[in-house]
Amino acid sequence: MKRSLLAFALLFSLLDYAQNISVDSQTYTPQQLVEDILIDSDCISNISVTNVVGGDFGGADQSYGYFDATGTSFPFQSGIVLSTGRLNNVPGPNNSLSDDNASGWAGDLDLENALNESGTINATILEFEFTSIASQVSFRYLFASEEYQENNSNTCQYSDLFGFLIRPAVGQEQYENIAIVPNTNTPVKVTTVTPGVPGSCSPENETYFGSFNDSNAPINFNGQTAILTATANVIPNEIYHVKLVIADEFNYRYDSAVFLEAGSFELSSDIGPNRLIATGNALCEGETLELNAYQNGQNAYNWFKNDVLVQSDPAGCTGCGTFNATEAGTYNVEVLLDDGCIAYGEAIIEYAPLPVGFDSVLVECDLNQDGLTTYNLFDASTDLINGNQDLFVDRFFLNESDAIANIDPIINPQAFENTYPFQTVFARIVNQANCSDVATLELQTSNNIISIPDLEGCDGDVTDGFATFNLFDIEASITTQIPDDAIVRYFETEEDAFNDSNALSNTFENTVADVQTIYVKITSNNQCFSITAVNLMVLYTPSLEDDETFIYCLNTFPEPLTIFGGVLNDLPNNYYYEWQFNGTTTAITTLFYEVTEPGSYKVIVTDPNGCSSSRTITVVASETATIESVTIVGVAPNNVITIEIPDAGNYEIALDDENGIYQDSFVFANITPGFHTVYIKDKNGCGTIEKTISVLGFPKFFTPNGDDNNPTWQVIGTEEQFNQIASIQIFNRYGKLITVQSTANDGWDGTLNGKSLPSDDYWFVAQFINGETYTGHFALRR
Repeated sequence: MKRSLLAFALLFSLLDYAQNISVDSQTYTPQQLVEDILIDSDCISNISVTNVVGGDFGGADQSYGYFDATGTSFPFQSGIVLSTGRLNNVPGPNNSLSDDNASGWAGDLDLENALNESGTINATILEFEFTSIASQVSFRYLFASEEYQENNSNTCQYSDLFGFLIRPAVGQEQYENIAIVPNTNTPVKVTTVTPGVPGSCSPENETYFGSFNDSNAPINFNGQTAILTATANVIPNEIYHVKLVIADEFNYRYDSAVFLEAGSFELSSDIGPNRLIATGNALCEGETLELNAYQNGQNAYNWFKNDVLVQSDPAGCTGCGTFNATEAGTYNVEVLLDDGCIAYGEAIIEYAPLPVGFDSVLVECDLNQDGLTTYNLFDASTDLINGNQDLFVDRFFLNESDAIANIDPIINPQAFENTYPFQTVFARIVNQANCSDVATLELQTSNNIISIPDLEGCDGDVTDGFATFNLFDIEASITTQIPDDAIVRYFETEEDAFNDSNALSNTFENTVADVQTIYVKITSNNQCFSITAVNLMVLYTPSLEDDETFIYCLNTFPEPLTIFGGVLNDLPNNYYYEWQFNGTTTAITTLFYEVTEPGSYKVIVTDPNGCSSSRTITVVASETATIESVTIVGVAPNNVITIEIPDAGNYEIALDDENGIYQDSFVFANITPGFHTVYIKDKNGCGTIEKTISVLGFPKFFTPNGDDNNPTWQVIGTEEQFNQIASIQIFNRYGKLITVQSTANDGWDGTLNGKSLPSDDYWFVAQFINGETYTGHFALRR
């Protein structure tokens, strides 16, 4: 009945040939899926499905069922599939997100315990029991998931969980998970079987990753593993309980599925793991590997290499069940059990070529030239493997036999002290497959002496015996004495140089004043060529005054301003001077410089030893003031005087007293009538100018009493000011017009029609040519 059901399914699929797989959740019961699809073997008995759990989607759809991939690119032709989403979302093409959920769909605690994880939901479970007549069973499967996302960092973090859990049906509660990465105990997940994501995570077990899927994939998942085999060791004829379970982790998003190949659940015989170059456990050229498929009983064994029969062992023969593999290939065995059943075993054997080591010499510097020193044996690695990056030096040994046997290695090869000159040690050279070769390494010492001149440096701004040295200048001075490929490094102590520790940077400030000895280590081909001392000499540098600023009075041109180099605490004529004006050299050898124009003057003072200091002298121009205009608004005593000059901020002004109080403001108010003198002083000391100004005013009284003091009443001012007045009318206190003056130059002598008027107050009205008038009064006193 089992084989007829499977034949019917295969026939159905051939009639319905398509690019994508098809699924079926109705044709087969869970018992049939396990007994007739997955197992389909009379050698595995007592098959009984005990539990099935899936998502409730409220209809005929399930989260598990049969799949048919006949005629597609999918690796299995048919089998059963368990999913964390709808079964109908499993077939391709891969053009939508399988992202299903169902009400009340819980996770599985057994899965969490077996994988040491938590937070599962949406668990699809298929449990069954069986009995095997052999000591081992296996089946083939493939894991696929939407969580495989090419070049997406989420692939490094998230993974749904699945497990193939098995335990004896009686007497043992703890499950063993057999869905693991081959030759490890690592559960298969998106994050444990991955090609990695650049910049986010490295590949993990990449050999067992299948592919990322494009939109034309026959299944609706973003990626999948390669075909994997789950194997369980069992006790023949005892009942075992199997729990196939897959679940989402933490949330229902991004579904996953596990596909189990039809008919792959079978008796198996463990003949050892695959020996692959990619996984680093291939055989080495010339090795022989015994494959052992022996099982108790009167069994026969047929051995195949690449599907060709290479050895047959009859039932019950002595020493049967083993085969010696000496070549690469796929080896299979059929164990014909004495009850007529067959157990199958397979191992893929690959051979890696033997590495080739190269006998080499390691040279190290010897402090006391006795032929004994300390070596980092790994410094010879490049020579021992001749630069082959596929090889590496594993260990070192004192004798060749230990190196071949890989026993008793040198304990501290990074600091190995030879016991006699020209001692030979032995290096074990290995490749990625751990195949090995042995090469000799002769230990020699170097006695090369390099002549290095003192390196001089000029003292800094503070004369303290410390300077900054460019140590690269040392290498430049010895290029003719060292190999072309030499590497030069610098150390404060000889011990540091020998131990290759605490190397100095190429820019170094001495830590010992005036003179310090450092050590130069020269290596060639990663070996010590020489360790030689060199002196760092700090040279005296002239000390100069700080930068200064001087004023040059342009009004003194062509008289020069003398500036000096500014040497401190020494005879200034001991040095060489270079003067620069605005960046251009203008004079040399003089300790002073005469300037007649403003600008930036830099002096570089150089000691006979070649060390120099510099300072900058800034010459700022200034000069006496130039008056642009004088504006007087109003008539005394109510007036404002404003004096305009260029760059007023450089000057200050005083009124009438050259030695009086000066002010920054060039505005005066309420100045008495008459003539005044203003004094304008340059703040930088370049001189003072003066100017007389006249303030327009009308006298408050006059005394026409026959003497020369105030004989007439007359406007006070200048001719220019007088010209602004059109006429002046004078009235007595009763408003009677006494006289009219047509010009401000005219004066009134206190008479009317030739008769003297009495002492009294009189009024005047001054009419200006701009239409304005000014009215006031004055007193006549006799």
